[in-house]
Amino acid sequence: MSEQRATGEVRLSIEVAVPLDHAFRVFTEQFDSIKPREHNLLAVDIAETVLEAKPGGRVYDQGIDGSICEWARVIEVEPPHRLVLAWLISPQWQVEERKDRASQVEVRFSAIDDRNTRVELRHHGLERHGAGWESAASSLSGEAGWPLYLKSFQQLLAA
Repeated sequence: MSEQRATGEVRLSIEVAVPLDHAFRVFTEQFDSIKPREHNLLAVDIAETVLEAKPGGRVYDQGIDGSICEWARVIEVEPPHRLVLAWLISPQWQVEERKDRASQVEVRFSAIDDRNTRVELRHHGLERHGAGWESAASSLSGEAGWPLYLKSFQQLLAA
């Protein structure tokens, strides 16, 4: 996994040994198997994480009690090449109430050849969240952040 970091931005990339269409479909349709359950803003355990892969779709956790925590919105979807989310989690790890303070997560999928795909994740605009964004960027680029999601994605594809 390669990583680059610029001000207000986290960039990571991986290569996966599956065709482009399959990589995109697994990422969007099986996101529940990618997102760690311990990444939880609910007061109860997560029963399911849902990614509605359509413009205006929600990304949310549903608790075992039926409660819902929406923590991202789908801005753009260009199957099988691109997914863009508005990240609605503040640097204090709470739901961001002000939508104008959302950062963006862009995931790009590009074919290396017929059987291999490059996946690039770019989380940018973190400074929009205001005070504490630097520590959020550090956490998101750390092993328990986006690298954990991409590693989980690789493991899911290898299973």
